[in-house]
Amino acid sequence: MSGGNGIDPSVPPSGSGCAECEAAGGWWFHLRRCAQCGHVGCCDSSPAKHATGHFRASGHPLAQSFEPGEGWYWDYSTNELYESGPELAPPVSHPADLVVSWRLRVACG
Repeated sequence: MSGGNGIDPSVPPSGSGCAECEAAGGWWFHLRRCAQCGHVGCCDSSPAKHATGHFRASGHPLAQSFEPGEGWYWDYSTNELYESGPELAPPVSHPADLVVSWRLRVACG
């Protein structure tokens, strides 16, 4: 991953969950954070695949996992995984209790 290529470490994440899923009442498996603008979207295992949609709409190629304990990056333009990269503005993941509340929401409808 080349330095400065689609990364702005000063931009905070757009929220604690997938922006589009939360607006539409949807759900997700895992979250990805755009390294350029901070947009938080759901992964490709999620029904709506908003992180990939954000890349296609914006051209922002790099996303970091927004899961607790994960710091890897994905480059959508090359389909490459990077085990690490620059530290982004906090928070670096969604709150751990968000997973519990999401599972309850899915289980209870």
